[in-house]
Amino acid sequence: MTLEILTADSLAPLRHGFFTRKGGASSGIFSGLNCGTGSSDQTEIVAINRARVASAMGVAPGHLTGVHQIHSADAVHVTGPQSDKPKADALVTATPGIALSILTADCQPVLFADHDAQVIGAAHAGWKGAQSGVLEATIDGMIALGAKRDQIHAVIGPSISHRAYEVGPEFFDTFLDEDPDNTRFFAGGDGDRMHFDLPGYGLARLRAAGIASAEWTRHCTYYDPDRFYSYRRAVHAKDPDYGRLISAITL
Repeated sequence: MTLEILTADSLAPLRHGFFTRKGGASSGIFSGLNCGTGSSDQTEIVAINRARVASAMGVAPGHLTGVHQIHSADAVHVTGPQSDKPKADALVTATPGIALSILTADCQPVLFADHDAQVIGAAHAGWKGAQSGVLEATIDGMIALGAKRDQIHAVIGPSISHRAYEVGPEFFDTFLDEDPDNTRFFAGGDGDRMHFDLPGYGLARLRAAGIASAEWTRHCTYYDPDRFYSYRRAVHAKDPDYGRLISAITL
């Protein structure tokens, strides 16, 4: 089956993509393009899936570079293939032939590019990482490599949408303590529950950072099981594990 790769005009002509689960070799609950080395899927099958992604990105499998994601605000500078994955949640590079990649299953995958400076970035931005500043850290990391703030374009890929992301009052208080204006990212739910707009929050932080453009592909991971993995959907279904989507960009 052919891979399905979602792209954005603002990142073109750089090779990039938010990969769906279509076109992979995994089966069962992981059916499709599961690229999560931390999942309980067969290691050999995950390697096949990742090799297919690397091929689509035009790089060798060892040049498909990622990090050990920990929901932090840490961004690392990548200059070549890595034998070990550093603990971080974003990557930046000005080195051609390296594909920066991020794994997600509801959190925001964000790809960045400054075409003129030939500097790119990728970030994993769940609510904790986004609130801690991982998006801004990625931008700062790119600027340190020669990018200009007002020339950086950012695109948020498939993420859990507002109507699928129900949270409790403690979650709401965490964002209210940060900024009273964050109430705009919440809507009422059942009882004391609320719905949080993660992509809306990510877009607001990106736009406040003063970059050239920021957009969301408007794909919801939770409500489209044929195309996307979703941690929250797996929890609700009481599945023992879940697949991970991959997003990547290269110079």
